[in-house]
Amino acid sequence: MELKRTLVAVLLVIGLSPVAMAQDLDTEKAIERYRQMLKADPWSNPGLLDVDRGETLWATPRGPKNVSLEQCDLGKGPGKVDGAFAELPRYFADADRVMDVETRILWCMEKLQGFNRADLIKSPHPSGGQPVKELGAMATYVANKSSGMKFAAKLDQPKERETVALGQALFNRRSGPFDFACTTCHAETGKRIRLQGLPFLSNPEEARKVIGEWPAYRVSSTHVMTMQHRLVDCFWQMRMPPLELGSDVSVALIAYLAKTAEGGEINAPALKR
Repeated sequence: MELKRTLVAVLLVIGLSPVAMAQDLDTEKAIERYRQMLKADPWSNPGLLDVDRGETLWATPRGPKNVSLEQCDLGKGPGKVDGAFAELPRYFADADRVMDVETRILWCMEKLQGFNRADLIKSPHPSGGQPVKELGAMATYVANKSSGMKFAAKLDQPKERETVALGQALFNRRSGPFDFACTTCHAETGKRIRLQGLPFLSNPEEARKVIGEWPAYRVSSTHVMTMQHRLVDCFWQMRMPPLELGSDVSVALIAYLAKTAEGGEINAPALKR
């Protein structure tokens, strides 16, 4: 009884009454029921339309060179898509750098199809209510071809290890006008901002549950959001300088997250609030 009174007193001191705590738990349960309802019928996921669009774009001759991306090597050989996402990011000798799925597709669009990189990265992500752009649709298609598989990027080559180490340092580094780091939101279990859960992404157990769900269809913005886009949004919320698609910083953060989530199941595109 004494322990119960002490707990109530602590909750009151920090501004959380038992009633508020119960309401908080009820809200979380309701959100989880909503997620499960959406998952119960996978064909209710509008993101699958972008998977189909991405598949068509992948196989369609386009660009100044009028060729398709069927010769694009995602790490398993030219044109081989099945299981490729599960082994990314990785080092590519032809580009002499580590790349995630979007960065690699971007490179192929430039080198194979003749697109201008500057044009592709100028405004690569959709605004609210707009469909994911072509690069994002193809990344969603590639990710979907690894659904049900486990994250298995080796990331053991020297440049890969350097990239993961850079990503870990960036993830923990406080900077910007708010003195925020990724860990400001993602270094504690059970945190939430408004109705959005904030997973503990440095914890492999929690990272395995969520990293494989990106790209994801976000109901709140009515479009697919890729991992590169997710990072851009986080940088914006931290009031950091805009994050360039395919930059060393973006790839390093994704490599660190993929390594942390190693062994986690891929379920892309997932449905998010």
